[in-house]
Amino acid sequence: MGLALLFVLTVLSASAQTNSVPPTNNPVAASSPTNNSLDLAQRYEKARMECIQARRSICGKIVKILPDGLVVESGYTDLMRSPVNQSWLIPGTVTATRPANLVEANQPDAVCVGLVFVTDLPASRGAQPKPKLYDYVNLEGFPVGQFAYESIGGIQRTVREFTTKLQNATQWQLEQNEGPNAPPK
Repeated sequence: MGLALLFVLTVLSASAQTNSVPPTNNPVAASSPTNNSLDLAQRYEKARMECIQARRSICGKIVKILPDGLVVESGYTDLMRSPVNQSWLIPGTVTATRPANLVEANQPDAVCVGLVFVTDLPASRGAQPKPKLYDYVNLEGFPVGQFAYESIGGIQRTVREFTTKLQNATQWQLEQNEGPNAPPK
């Protein structure tokens, strides 16, 4: 994944240094490595922009801790107030409530509502404690599909999955856009 990002950045840098070539009907020129590389860069940028447009503010209570991330009941908008919002991890001792009629908007940075699974958590710095059950989080998340887990009583639940890393979301989105008929890389 990091290699793909490095490749895309290299391509963008190289394409900025070359002179533009007028379009041609020559099939050999149309499928040149430069055109394929530029196409990859354009697809990557399109996927990245889709992720940015779909980002959400995840502010809520940790209801389950799993090895790969946290299940969060999101929608606690008062966690976005100062000084509580100074850290992504907020102790469960903070008083926070969830508005009764909150509806999630379909726009960037809208407050995410409902149960979600969050991966790629920020690294804990120094003395910052690890997340505990019923602590709160305040994060920016990018959608990466759905996640299934087993809740209390063995009930299977499927919730939206978010990552805190734009790079990971972009890679996932690029793979979704290309599907099984993806062009060779």
